[in-house]
Amino acid sequence: MEPLVDPERLATWMDAEELERGAPLTVERITTGHSNEVFRVARGDRVFVLRRPPRTPLSPTAHDMRREFRLLRAFYGNASVPVPEPIACCVDPDVLGVPFYLMAPVDGVVVREQLPAPLAGDPVAPRACSYALVDALAGIHAFDWQAGGLGDFGRPDGYLERQVPRWLGQLEKYATRPLPDVDAAGRWLQAHTPPMQPPAVIHGDYKLDNVMFAPHLPVELVAVVDWEQSTVGDPLVDLGWMVGLWIEPGEPASLAGGSPFPPDADYPTRAELVARYAQQTGRDVSNIGFYCVLGLFKLACVMEGSFARFRAGTSDDAYFAALETGVPALARRALDFTAPGL
Repeated sequence: MEPLVDPERLATWMDAEELERGAPLTVERITTGHSNEVFRVARGDRVFVLRRPPRTPLSPTAHDMRREFRLLRAFYGNASVPVPEPIACCVDPDVLGVPFYLMAPVDGVVVREQLPAPLAGDPVAPRACSYALVDALAGIHAFDWQAGGLGDFGRPDGYLERQVPRWLGQLEKYATRPLPDVDAAGRWLQAHTPPMQPPAVIHGDYKLDNVMFAPHLPVELVAVVDWEQSTVGDPLVDLGWMVGLWIEPGEPASLAGGSPFPPDADYPTRAELVARYAQQTGRDVSNIGFYCVLGLFKLACVMEGSFARFRAGTSDDAYFAALETGVPALARRALDFTAPGL
């Protein structure tokens, strides 16, 4: 099997890009998640981070490296939305077989299953991390995407109305079992679609483990990462995604994981996150329940595709085995947000 990154071919391309030309090169895999692959590339006196699609893509549009690189270039230098420095992008399939790009590494930590040191020793860190997450989202949605060179980055007209038909259409391509709660969530969404918000850049997978914090105190958000699902559309889709996945004290973990904060930690409720966003942006958040349902409905549809591949034997990722019960549970959680309140 061909390696995901061929060092010799990568070195030849980097020579042409004048990136530490002629120096020895080493490649180390950083992540093997369920999405794009990430590698550490060391050459000469520099270290780079390489992102490329997985060997088995989730969908034809899910891993557009050129698009993600373009988004990083648009945001790089924006004080409200820190992003890794984009360095070079390659779309020539003769190099690694797929498009990829290089960016600068970020000195930061990710809050995933628990708070890493030294944040774990600070009682105010959970709330500070949470509010920094919301503030960066407000910055993303305040970005002037047309002036920033992203005028053709998405199709904002009719964006919200397209969502349910799009994801149900995807589901129909690979569904192998009845999913009544997914169907019920889709019907509810179509019957309760609100007027679309003024368009903005959407991150597409905005949550706590897709940002990085400085490895020191006080809490400082130093990068927003994983922009592979970004587009231009209704920005409250990001807020609903983040809030719908947010686990409050005393709640069980979901398919997407549990809270990284201790049960007795002081961190915001979903309602507090929404209030913070409304204060920062001035946007109308009265229909936030719709966006929470939409985010979890979409995730259920995407994850069912992963489960279908696992069931068919085309993926051996053990995580996907949990989707047999996890996808229906996501759909039930989506329906919880059809009731008033958060």
